[in-house]
Amino acid sequence: MESKTKYTSNDEINLLEIFKTIWEGRKIVVKFLIVFGLLGVFIAVFSAKEYTAFTTLVPQTSDSKVGGNLGGLAAMAGINLGGGGSTESIPPTLYPKIVQSVTFQRELLKTPLKFSNVEKVVTYQEYYVSYTKFNLLKAIKEYTIGLPGKIITFFKSDNETITEAGNDSIYRITKKESKLFKKIQEQLVIENNEKEGFVKISFSMPEALAAAQMTKKVQVILQEAITKFKIEKAEQELNFIQQRYSELKLDFEKKQATLASYKDRNQGLITSRSQSYLRRIESEYNLAFNLYSELAKQLETQKIKVKENTPVFTVIEPVIVPVEKSKPRRLMILFIFFFLGIAVGVGVVVVKNWIKEIKAKQKYLYH
Repeated sequence: MESKTKYTSNDEINLLEIFKTIWEGRKIVVKFLIVFGLLGVFIAVFSAKEYTAFTTLVPQTSDSKVGGNLGGLAAMAGINLGGGGSTESIPPTLYPKIVQSVTFQRELLKTPLKFSNVEKVVTYQEYYVSYTKFNLLKAIKEYTIGLPGKIITFFKSDNETITEAGNDSIYRITKKESKLFKKIQEQLVIENNEKEGFVKISFSMPEALAAAQMTKKVQVILQEAITKFKIEKAEQELNFIQQRYSELKLDFEKKQATLASYKDRNQGLITSRSQSYLRRIESEYNLAFNLYSELAKQLETQKIKVKENTPVFTVIEPVIVPVEKSKPRRLMILFIFFFLGIAVGVGVVVVKNWIKEIKAKQKYLYH
C-alpha cells in the first residue's frame, strides 16, 4: 500500500497542510474551547468585585528655602535665619518601602471603614477577620495551585513565634497580621513618575467608599511619615531652645523683680555700699536680659526653620469615590480564556499530528 505522506531530506512547513491538520482536528479544538470557555465564565462570574480609588501628589523635592524670602524682614527684627540647617528628605522612590513598613501597615489596619453589608463602622482588620464572605474561587485557587505553599506553611507554623516584642525598636508580627499585611500589599500601589515628578497612590477594595477611605488614609499617613522624618531634627532643636528659653525667661523675670524692688525701697540712698549693690544687680539684670533676648531670637529662628523644612504636597487629583469597578473585567477574562482554549486545542492537534508523522516516518524508514 502506497503511503500518502512523502518524505524528503528537507521537509518544508506547508501552511496549507497545517490548516488542513487543524481542520481535521477541529473537534478537539472545539472541546478545548468549550472547556476553557466554561472555566472563563466561572472565573468571571465568581471573581470578587474590586473598586480602585487613587490620588496624585506632587511632593516638594526642591532644596529652596522659605527663609530666603523672609531674610530681609527677619534681619529687621534682629533674627538671623542663616543658610544652614538640614534639608534631608525622603526621595519619592522610597515611598513604596515606607508603606511596606510594619508601623505603617499597622496604622492602616486601624482605619475605620464603612461597608454596605455591615451596620456599624469597622476597621480594616475587623472587616477581613470577621465580615468577609467565603470566596469559592479563592478557595479553589488556594487548594489547587496554592496547595504546595499551604503544605509548606503548615509544617513551618509549629516553629513560628507570634508573641509581641517588648522593645519598641524590635517588631514581631502575628500570623493574622502577616496575612493582612500581604493583603494590603496586594491592594496598595505606589507609582512614582520620576519624569513628571508626581506620585500616584491607589488602593483597591471590595466597595467603592472603602477604597476611597483607605486611599485617603494612606495619603495622610505617608505625608505624616515624610514630614516627621524631615523636621525631626529641627523639632528636637526647637524643643531644646524652648526649654532653655523658659528657664532664662524665669531667671530674667526674677532679676527684673529684684532690681525693681530694690530701687523702690532704696530711692533715697546714696551710700557707696548701696550704689555698689545696685550696680551689681543691674549688671545681673542686663546679663539675664541679653541672654533672654538672644535666645528669644534663636527661638523664632528655629520656629521658622521648622516651618520651612516642613514638606509641602500639592494634590493634583484628590481622592474620589470610584464609580466603576476595576475588577473583574469579565469580557477581558472571557476573551483570554477563549483564546487560550483555541491556542491549547490547536497546539494539541498539531502536536498529536507531529507525533503521528514521526511514528509514520520511523516506520517508513525502517521498513
